[in-house]
Amino acid sequence: MVVVHDLTQGRAGPERHPEKAHRPDQPVLAKPDWIRVRAPASPGYAQTAAIVRRHGLHTVCEEAGCPNIGECWERRHATFMIMGDTCTRACAFCNVRTGQPGALDAHEPERVAQAVAQLGLAHVVITSVDRDDLDDGGAAHFAAVMGAIRARVPATTIEVLTPDFLRKPGALERVVAARPDVFNHNLETVPSRYLTVRPGARYFHSLRLLQRVKEIDACMFTKSGIMVGLGEERNEVVQVMDDLRSADVDFLTIGQYLQPTRKHHAVMRYVTPEEFAAYAAIAQARGFLLVSASPLTRSSHHAGEDFARLRANRADAARR
Repeated sequence: MVVVHDLTQGRAGPERHPEKAHRPDQPVLAKPDWIRVRAPASPGYAQTAAIVRRHGLHTVCEEAGCPNIGECWERRHATFMIMGDTCTRACAFCNVRTGQPGALDAHEPERVAQAVAQLGLAHVVITSVDRDDLDDGGAAHFAAVMGAIRARVPATTIEVLTPDFLRKPGALERVVAARPDVFNHNLETVPSRYLTVRPGARYFHSLRLLQRVKEIDACMFTKSGIMVGLGEERNEVVQVMDDLRSADVDFLTIGQYLQPTRKHHAVMRYVTPEEFAAYAAIAQARGFLLVSASPLTRSSHHAGEDFARLRANRADAARR
């Protein structure tokens, strides 16, 4: 049995989490048998890594220590993280570096587009660090990346996983105007856990952001996800489902929280595969077009296949 290690360990540069350095170590629960993945060691993985390095890009696969990186990169599926590798927020669950980011790279959109073309991606997910230091939170940069991809590989569909653009007027509208095929913004956890898990964000702002996307473009697919194992109650998860359906969100993902280091929020418990199956059944009954709920579910995992299913499910619903 193999456990994925933190792929960011040992990199040169500033400390990843200076704001967490003086926190007491959190307990680490032993992983159950169902939290197991293959080590990233295949020719496809090496080819994907080489393309990412050649273009000087960052991926959330590496920076967030995604457990699915071996599987995804073997298939040459990388999720690009734009606007640098340093986030202005310090969420208790996240392994992305925290600090003061540098200036935006005006050439990054074209480099992302080149990498998408070389990887042969039919569907690409673009996410970013939080950039609270920018007047628009990086919305114009998201739009520029989408424009560059469409100019170079017009057949590739695009999914964005955005920050909340808190207190950035017009930012959301700028991203939606660039017409991503899927707009994703993760709620991450239930409302009662926000102050502990996601202190820089506001639950109802994130929910309203997703609702606003549908108000601007009712045909745009919307998507959101949460982690479980952070101390939430079952009824709270079900309430999040109801809230998301009230915002007309199409696609829900639910995955197990995995603790990056002892300085991060502890895993309170490992949710069983049977519980995930029950969550999936409840969510499907709520009317989501698509639900993915499993211990290793992540927002961009199998995103291309899921997008095809989203379109098919919408078409089926329209015929009924």
